[in-house]
Amino acid sequence: MSESPSETRTDSPRGNDAEQIVVIGAGPAGLTAAFQFHKYGISSTILEADSQVGGISRTAQRDGWRFDIGGHRFFTKVQAVEDLWHEILPDEEFLMRPRKSRIFYEGKYYDYPLKAANALRNLGPVEAVACVASYARSRIAPPKDQSNYEGWLVARFGWRLYRTFFKTYTEKLWGVPVSDMPSDWAAQRVKGLTLGNAIKNALLPNRNQKEITSLIEEFQYPKYGPGMMWEVCLEKVEKQGSTISLETTVTKVRHANGVATEVVARDADGVETVHPATHVISSMPISELLAAMDPPPPGEVLAAAADLRYRDYMIVALVLPENLVTFDDNWLYIHDLNVRTMRIQNFGSWSPYMVKPGYNTLGLEYTVWEGDDEWNADDDFLVQRAKQELEHLGLAKAGEIEEGYVVRQPKAYPMYDDRYRANVDVLRAWLASEASNVHPVGRNGMFRYNNQDHSMFTAMLTVENIAEGTDHDVWEVNVEEEYHEEQVSPTPKDRPAGSHGTGRDAPVIPRAVLDARSDRSSSN
Repeated sequence: MSESPSETRTDSPRGNDAEQIVVIGAGPAGLTAAFQFHKYGISSTILEADSQVGGISRTAQRDGWRFDIGGHRFFTKVQAVEDLWHEILPDEEFLMRPRKSRIFYEGKYYDYPLKAANALRNLGPVEAVACVASYARSRIAPPKDQSNYEGWLVARFGWRLYRTFFKTYTEKLWGVPVSDMPSDWAAQRVKGLTLGNAIKNALLPNRNQKEITSLIEEFQYPKYGPGMMWEVCLEKVEKQGSTISLETTVTKVRHANGVATEVVARDADGVETVHPATHVISSMPISELLAAMDPPPPGEVLAAAADLRYRDYMIVALVLPENLVTFDDNWLYIHDLNVRTMRIQNFGSWSPYMVKPGYNTLGLEYTVWEGDDEWNADDDFLVQRAKQELEHLGLAKAGEIEEGYVVRQPKAYPMYDDRYRANVDVLRAWLASEASNVHPVGRNGMFRYNNQDHSMFTAMLTVENIAEGTDHDVWEVNVEEEYHEEQVSPTPKDRPAGSHGTGRDAPVIPRAVLDARSDRSSSN
């Protein structure tokens, strides 16, 4: 096989390593793998397409301000991950932060997760009576179709509370109508809660109490944001002999006789480098991984890869004097149809080290489709719109905002349509047969809506499989339904064989709905 003229050099293994490990992606999963391999005396070649490490868990920096991409609480029920966090980053670099997030609606703050009694008090007596009447009507004549998220919620809360507290945010996040989402997802998110139960518990507090578990009250957080963890991790693995290439895109993963043999990557100058590989740890999107295989997989496998869909993310960070920020929540959920933002981060509440003295930054979050009008809009337009939205919400005057910055993150959320499981199964089966030493890990690597800790855990178990010969099934990590609410061990041995979870709580959306939304976005 001849090399193209641009392939100018070949990297050979360093030292006396028996293994030649190539890690694709320097996010939590990829860097965790590299860190763990050093415990077995194995160094890695790390290839990262971005200009900084951390992936979705990076800390973006602009003019000395720091922005967390999406908000990353360091909280886990996986002890091995907890231990690893503190092995990478010294204890003194962590802050213990109170967890506080609420719904902001028409100038009032509502508990989140939603507590119906609190919601009724905030709505006031007239609207509360209207909501209770709406609930009563839904109990007398419930929606005939409760197989979807909308019908399920209306039957339990009535139309008025549903439209106020469920519909708007959910449709902003996923970009599809709530009526097209399945009811089993609703059951996960609002487990055990109905308006009827809330009223009974409010009137008879010592009787009829339902055990509805609460979220964590505090969490750990690196002083300078989650990216600090991965910047320190990179320093440690480089000191032990691993190498990293930033702004380097994988173009080919060559394979033969059932295994991958080398990885070809192109740097920012267009120079391609060949990296021999005995194992490939991949956190790049699995759809892109399959498209890079050389020789290419059969058409039906490539079609399955191309059929996976993602929801993309954008945050607009606005700088203003700290005395003008009137809430101390980590973030606010925005249930207002008149603004596009779905959630607002309060970076000063995440960590005072993320902001400058006397100032704070609020990050207005948006989910978009990569390539649509919002994604391609000028930063100045997006900043001005965010200022106006903050003023509309009554949280700040547009003229009080001193600076604004835009950060875009493609492929932030795997979209679970009704074909994704079959597609992922096709990709997994092909890799197992034709490139068994290619190991997908992490959120995009596995097309699994994982939190950071579970992404790390998939990498930890993969390293054990390679270095110790164990047989952990990393695809069984994080299939529980209520990660933050219930104490459920994500350890594979505790999960039923062959179970198919989406990872972190997320809906399975009919594909026809996604295609229709995509067609509308592309025509704008």
